[in-house]
Amino acid sequence: MNRGTWTSWPSREALTPAPRTPLRAAIGRFVWAAVFAGYLWKAFADGRFALWQMAIGLVVTAGCAAVGKEFFRTTREHRLGPSLGLLVLLIAVAFGALGAGAGAAAAVLWCVCAVVALERLPLFAAVPLTAVTLVAYVVVKGDGWLTSVITAGGLCLGGYVLRLDAEARGSSQRLLAQERAAREAEAGKAALAERSRIAREIHDVLAHSLSAQLVHLEAARLLIEREPSAEFRDQVLERVVAARSMAREGLAETRQALSALRGEMIPVEDFLRQLMAGEPAEVSVAGERRQLTAEASQTVRRVAQEALTNTRKHAPGAVVTVQLEYQPDMVALVVRDAGGRRPAGELAVSGSGYGLVGMRERAELLGGTLEAGPDEEGFVVNLRVPA
Repeated sequence: MNRGTWTSWPSREALTPAPRTPLRAAIGRFVWAAVFAGYLWKAFADGRFALWQMAIGLVVTAGCAAVGKEFFRTTREHRLGPSLGLLVLLIAVAFGALGAGAGAAAAVLWCVCAVVALERLPLFAAVPLTAVTLVAYVVVKGDGWLTSVITAGGLCLGGYVLRLDAEARGSSQRLLAQERAAREAEAGKAALAERSRIAREIHDVLAHSLSAQLVHLEAARLLIEREPSAEFRDQVLERVVAARSMAREGLAETRQALSALRGEMIPVEDFLRQLMAGEPAEVSVAGERRQLTAEASQTVRRVAQEALTNTRKHAPGAVVTVQLEYQPDMVALVVRDAGGRRPAGELAVSGSGYGLVGMRERAELLGGTLEAGPDEEGFVVNLRVPA
């Protein structure tokens, strides 16, 4: 053994109880109950103790169980001082039990301390404590030297085997976690590659088509403006300008979708400030900022766009307040305008055909909620999605 073997703790995975099925858990509880009942029977069945002494013994036994549970917790946290103190306390209680005439109980407690010390403590601390407890056990039992050596050796071997078994289980859990993380990373990489392929297809087809439409619409606008002013000419020019604006907005939306597919989106709070630029709006951000998932980020952006579009349509010029809050397990967006109370039915579908009904469905698919309706001043949209 090298120096690290003597000074190192068993891993936290090794000191953490392995998950058990309900049947195994029930069997384990039954075995422990049987051992505990046998321990009490051996300690008190010979009639040497009065009832009040037996009551005190039961209280002390319950206290030892609580101390043992705390010892398991402190060793799992790799806290050497408290762990040693708790184990020394149990050894001292065993000496007290010996002084009170409960030699069998003391022997059992010493054996348990010897095994758990080897199983859960660094060896440089476990070996001296194990030696003390086993020497006390051998002296109390008073068996022949061969029996004492076999018993002490068996306890040491049992404790060390439990330590090795726990380390093997902990290593298996770490390897399983690493394998799971590797698979998730591989799946994420494959998803990103597929998104990039889809983004290239969209860019090569839709983005190029919209760009070409913008060029043709701009050329048509310039040609129409050269014609003499007339009612028909003005109507055609108005429609061409509107079509050009729609094509420009569609191209901007396509570029945002491409950025989302490639994972190159700007932070949500920056997007909201850009979206509200030029509007009578206030944007506030609360909570610890972090990177959101692509789905949650896109949902927040779409809901903000839809809420602003509805405000422009139903309450033009109204002051809009946008609140983005990063919560521990989700992100919340509240968009409120001061344009007066309006029935929610008017906002079911926007001019783009992608209204709050669609946004509510998008939020529910992520396990979130979207509530929209009038309040005291105007209209409020409240989105909450896990992130």
